Amino acid sequence: MSVTVSSVEDVEALLMRSHYVGDREISTAIFLAIRLHRPLLVEGHAGVGKTEIAKTLATALNSELIRLQCYEGLDVSTALYEWNYAKQILRIRMEEQSDQSALEKEALIFSEPYLLARPLLQALRHGSSSPVLLIDEIDRADEEFEAFLLEVLSEYQVTIPELGSIKAKHLPYVVLTSNRVRELSDALKRRCLYLWIDYPSFQKEVAIVHARLPKTEERLVAQICRFMEALRELELDKRPGVAETLDWGNALSELNGSSLTPEVVSSTLGCIVKSKRDIERVHASLSQLLIRAEVE
Repeated sequence: MSVTVSSVEDVEALLMRSHYVGDREISTAIFLAIRLHRPLLVEGHAGVGKTEIAKTLATALNSELIRLQCYEGLDVSTALYEWNYAKQILRIRMEEQSDQSALEKEALIFSEPYLLARPLLQALRHGSSSPVLLIDEIDRADEEFEAFLLEVLSEYQVTIPELGSIKAKHLPYVVLTSNRVRELSDALKRRCLYLWIDYPSFQKEVAIVHARLPKTEERLVAQICRFMEALRELELDKRPGVAETLDWGNALSELNGSSLTPEVVSSTLGCIVKSKRDIERVHASLSQLLIRAEVE
């Protein structure tokens, strides 16, 4: 069943029902992306909820989520389509004794039954409704692949030489995420609406933890979020995001922790910092961090 979105308030309500704690800026960006059918480029630090926007949007709109995970060396065949060569070879061997011409055999094996649709083509050919297409970590893909995306995001169509042009039956809702590993091109940015997500405020992070970990004691939630707020002020190789906050909260719940102590924090640091050097830095500042974590 399709969901109608007619205002920013509708988006806020959808996000709330999906347990996504956003703000007015996030809700407005999502609303405009839906109503204008423009791709939404979401940038920000790792772990602040960029990918979660697409997942939540798909849940809220009762749409299918189609995900393309980007990486260095990603090419068109992996993202768009490729031919099922094993199945084609088998069919060629079956047709060796037939009286079909070479052109007829070629037309047979380069047809729909032998086509393997990858995420971009799946999104364009989605038959029943508009899916949510997540192009995750686009900054990790090569500039050549980024250039290829321009046609897809502008026209919502692609060309397969053997089959012709394929245009989207239902325009997908597109969310691109970037951790700013490299600067994206102006041409790509022009085709997108833009949203920057920063680390959350203390109040917002508390609301996120309450929404995702409702059984965690309120005092412990406040301690965790104050500790994380102070931790992000240190000179770390990688500052932890909300994802690490939730991992830590889950871990503390499994350990039946009710408050932050030096012993508890030291034994669970692997949930929130991810290098030996960062662990040493946290240990050096642990007393001050625990003081900051005390509920006011």
